Amino acid sequence: MNKRIPFLLIQSAAVAVFLGRAWQHLIWDAPYRALFWDEAWMKGTVEFSLGITWREYVTSPQTDAFIQNLITATGWFYVACALAALFVNRLGRGGRAVLWIGAANLLLLAALYCKENFFFIGQFFEYTLQWGAPVMLAILARDPEKPWSKRFTLFVKVAVALTFTCHGLYAVGFYPRPGSFLFMVMNILPVGNTGAVYFLNTAGALDFLLSIALFLPGRWALAALAYASFWGFATSIARVWAYFYWDFWDSALKQWLHEAVMRFPHFLVPLALLMWLLSVKNKFSKRMK
Repeated sequence: MNKRIPFLLIQSAAVAVFLGRAWQHLIWDAPYRALFWDEAWMKGTVEFSLGITWREYVTSPQTDAFIQNLITATGWFYVACALAALFVNRLGRGGRAVLWIGAANLLLLAALYCKENFFFIGQFFEYTLQWGAPVMLAILARDPEKPWSKRFTLFVKVAVALTFTCHGLYAVGFYPRPGSFLFMVMNILPVGNTGAVYFLNTAGALDFLLSIALFLPGRWALAALAYASFWGFATSIARVWAYFYWDFWDSALKQWLHEAVMRFPHFLVPLALLMWLLSVKNKFSKRMK
């Protein structure tokens, strides 16, 4: 197997998450108001630094314009990050620095979603593969031909496990189960509400099992990564599949395609690790012959 395939998969994951988030910020919205309009967190800073009352701040058109301009600027920054990820081998240290800054922005975005969703810690860690993909690429880009270290491989496994475990917590209803989960299952599969609940409970249990199996020796980890690659792809594509109607194909893609693309790390990263472990296994087998 070509040694560059795992690298290219990680690179594709980083490009995808940045493009998906860029589309979200430029066309739709991002949860920055959850921070800037939080009176408990921002009132003292606003009144001290701007010299106006909190009421004047939250009702000012300039405040809303500032937040919207910040969201738009972040969207364009994510476009730059996607280009840096795409050409990271040519850009060298500067390109890797952009990836680290982009990953930090994605980490901040995960924190904002966590705050917006009642500080459920699972909401934060569910995004681990999304901010982790640019970090992985920045590390690998220093020497794409260098073998993956045990520490790096462990980092990838932990990122996969956190993402799928937290996804499973929502699927089984440990956190309030999103209505979109039920809607997607019922729209794709021939089941009603009860069948969708059973399906999600099973899927959540499998998420937990694969997260454990990742750290087991031998074929257990390979099987877990194979399943993670399949299920990560299915849950990504489901964002488009469940909401797609031919009569409104353009609006469906505009609204949901980026939701799928930003989740591409959920299957590309496990697939990259699977390819790498298989290449190591094959190389070891050849030496033993």
